[in-house]
Amino acid sequence: MNDYGSDGMMSEINVTPLVDVMLVLLTVFIVTAPLLMNAVSVNLPKASASIALQKISDVRVSITASGEVFVDKTKIPAASLENTLKQLKAKADVRVEILADERVPYREVARAMAQIQRAGISKFTFVMLPDSAMQAKS
Repeated sequence: MNDYGSDGMMSEINVTPLVDVMLVLLTVFIVTAPLLMNAVSVNLPKASASIALQKISDVRVSITASGEVFVDKTKIPAASLENTLKQLKAKADVRVEILADERVPYREVARAMAQIQRAGISKFTFVMLPDSAMQAKS
Protein backbone atom coordinates (compact mmCIF):
# COMPACT_ATOMS: atom_id res chain seq x y z
CA MET A 1 0.00 0.00 0.00
CA ASN A 2 1.04 3.57 -0.39
CA ASP A 3 1.12 6.38 2.17
CA TYR A 4 -1.53 8.41 0.43
CA GLY A 5 -4.98 8.72 1.91
CA SER A 6 -8.19 8.27 -0.03
CA ASP A 7 -7.95 11.78 -1.50
CA GLY A 8 -4.35 11.25 -2.77
CA MET A 9 -2.67 13.57 -0.29
CA MET A 10 0.51 12.66 1.51
CA SER A 11 -0.02 12.00 5.21
CA GLU A 12 3.65 12.19 6.38
CA ILE A 13 5.33 15.32 7.76
CA ASN A 14 8.32 16.52 5.73
CA VAL A 15 11.08 17.10 8.33
CA THR A 16 13.75 18.28 5.89
CA PRO A 17 12.89 22.01 6.22
CA LEU A 18 12.76 21.61 10.01
CA VAL A 19 16.22 20.01 10.07
CA ASP A 20 17.58 22.76 7.80
CA VAL A 21 16.26 25.49 10.10
CA MET A 22 17.60 23.71 13.19
CA LEU A 23 21.08 23.34 11.62
CA VAL A 24 21.16 27.04 10.76
CA LEU A 25 20.15 27.95 14.33
CA LEU A 26 22.76 25.56 15.74
CA THR A 27 25.46 27.10 13.52
CA VAL A 28 24.50 30.62 14.60
CA PHE A 29 24.58 29.57 18.25
CA ILE A 30 27.99 27.87 17.90
CA VAL A 31 29.48 30.97 16.24
CA THR A 32 28.02 33.54 18.64
CA ALA A 33 28.42 31.67 21.96
CA PRO A 34 32.22 32.19 22.26
CA LEU A 35 31.78 35.88 21.45
CA LEU A 36 29.28 36.26 24.26
CA MET A 37 31.55 34.46 26.73
CA ASN A 38 34.44 36.89 26.09
CA ALA A 39 32.30 39.98 26.49
CA VAL A 40 33.05 40.66 30.15
CA SER A 41 32.10 44.06 31.41
CA VAL A 42 34.88 45.55 33.52
CA ASN A 43 35.05 49.03 34.99
CA LEU A 44 38.71 50.03 34.85
CA PRO A 45 40.13 52.36 37.50
CA LYS A 46 41.01 55.88 36.50
CA ALA A 47 44.46 57.35 37.05
CA SER A 48 45.61 60.92 36.84
CA ALA A 49 48.06 61.90 34.15
CA SER A 50 50.48 63.19 36.75
CA ILE A 51 51.55 59.69 37.84
CA ALA A 52 55.20 59.33 36.91
CA LEU A 53 55.92 56.33 34.76
CA GLN A 54 59.17 54.44 35.12
CA LYS A 55 61.77 56.21 33.04
CA ILE A 56 63.15 54.12 30.21
CA SER A 57 66.36 55.31 28.67
CA ASP A 58 67.32 54.31 25.12
CA VAL A 59 71.05 53.70 24.75
CA ARG A 60 72.69 53.14 21.38
CA VAL A 61 75.61 50.75 21.24
CA SER A 62 77.41 51.18 17.92
CA ILE A 63 80.14 48.91 16.59
CA THR A 64 82.10 50.29 13.64
CA ALA A 65 83.71 48.27 10.86
CA SER A 66 87.10 48.74 12.52
CA GLY A 67 85.76 47.25 15.81
CA GLU A 68 85.42 50.50 17.79
CA VAL A 69 82.57 50.53 20.31
CA PHE A 70 80.49 53.62 21.07
CA VAL A 71 77.84 54.09 23.73
CA ASP A 72 75.63 56.77 22.29
CA LYS A 73 78.39 58.99 20.80
CA THR A 74 81.10 58.28 23.34
CA LYS A 75 83.90 55.94 22.33
CA ILE A 76 84.72 53.32 24.97
CA PRO A 77 87.01 50.30 25.10
CA ALA A 78 85.12 47.18 23.97
CA ALA A 79 85.91 45.38 27.24
CA SER A 80 84.28 48.11 29.36
CA LEU A 81 80.84 47.96 27.69
CA GLU A 82 79.38 45.87 30.53
CA ASN A 83 80.54 48.28 33.26
CA THR A 84 79.36 51.33 31.32
CA LEU A 85 75.90 49.82 30.87
CA LYS A 86 75.72 48.82 34.55
CA GLN A 87 76.35 52.46 35.49
CA LEU A 88 73.62 53.64 33.12
CA LYS A 89 71.20 50.98 34.38
CA ALA A 90 71.70 52.17 37.95
CA LYS A 91 70.23 55.57 36.97
CA ALA A 92 67.19 54.35 34.98
CA ASP A 93 65.74 51.34 33.23
CA VAL A 94 67.76 50.91 30.04
CA ARG A 95 66.76 49.66 26.62
CA VAL A 96 69.67 49.14 24.21
CA GLU A 97 69.71 49.57 20.44
CA ILE A 98 72.60 47.75 18.74
CA LEU A 99 73.96 49.27 15.55
CA ALA A 100 76.69 47.12 14.02
CA ASP A 101 78.38 47.73 10.69
CA GLU A 102 77.65 44.95 8.19
CA ARG A 103 81.38 44.16 7.99
CA VAL A 104 81.70 43.51 11.73
CA PRO A 105 82.29 39.80 12.42
CA TYR A 106 79.44 38.05 14.21
CA ARG A 107 81.68 37.17 17.17
CA GLU A 108 82.09 40.89 17.98
CA VAL A 109 78.33 41.42 17.95
CA ALA A 110 77.86 38.27 20.09
CA ARG A 111 80.42 39.60 22.61
CA ALA A 112 78.55 42.88 22.83
CA MET A 113 75.25 41.04 23.31
CA ALA A 114 76.77 38.94 26.10
CA GLN A 115 78.07 42.06 27.86
CA ILE A 116 74.64 43.69 27.54
CA GLN A 117 72.99 40.67 29.14
CA ARG A 118 75.60 40.45 31.91
CA ALA A 119 74.89 44.11 32.68
CA GLY A 120 71.35 43.01 33.52
CA ILE A 121 69.66 44.46 30.45
CA SER A 122 67.10 42.21 28.83
CA LYS A 123 65.59 44.70 26.39
CA PHE A 124 67.75 45.18 23.32
CA THR A 125 67.10 45.40 19.60
CA PHE A 126 69.09 45.50 16.41
CA VAL A 127 68.79 48.51 14.13
CA MET A 128 68.97 47.84 10.40
CA LEU A 129 68.16 49.67 7.20
CA PRO A 130 65.07 48.51 5.30
CA ASP A 131 65.75 46.69 2.00
CA SER A 132 64.50 49.65 -0.06
CA ALA A 133 67.05 51.99 1.56
CA MET A 134 69.87 49.51 0.92
CA GLN A 135 68.96 49.23 -2.77
CA ALA A 136 68.89 53.02 -3.16
CA LYS A 137 72.30 53.24 -1.45
CA SER A 138 73.92 50.87 -3.99
